[in-house]
Amino acid sequence: MSDTPKRPTPAITSMLRQVLIWTGIAAIVLVILGGGIGFLVAGTDGLWSGLAGVALAIVFLALTPLSVLIANRWYGREMFATVFFAIVMGSWLLKLVVFVVAIVILRGQDWVVPLIIFLALVAGIVVSLVIDAVVFTRMRMPYASEVSLPETNPEDREDS
Repeated sequence: MSDTPKRPTPAITSMLRQVLIWTGIAAIVLVILGGGIGFLVAGTDGLWSGLAGVALAIVFLALTPLSVLIANRWYGREMFATVFFAIVMGSWLLKLVVFVVAIVILRGQDWVVPLIIFLALVAGIVVSLVIDAVVFTRMRMPYASEVSLPETNPEDREDS
């Protein structure tokens, strides 16, 4: 056993882990459905378009809870707020740049079926929003989770 004190973790960590687990399960289902429906509608081009749309949606939507989990590793340290916002905002900016670059690159490809990639992207976003809503409404979390109460009664002090 080590004598180093265990660093506290924010209460939202378990909630974000649940979101990532359900997002992973939904990603598997969406890959099968998006690719399958795309293949049935437009052949091989539809398959690749469906897979590209689902991949974009899942990667971009999973980055937010993942970045918060990574940022929460600095919880309880002096620069936590600065590091937290730097990591989360950095991931949002990265998502924006990568999304614009991906759309520009995909727009010029011959194999892209625009309707299928759009519908796969929308389906991924809707599923992610549903997952977030379900996890956040079903998780039991105290209203004041990161509060530390005093060890002694303040009224028992001699100088009062």
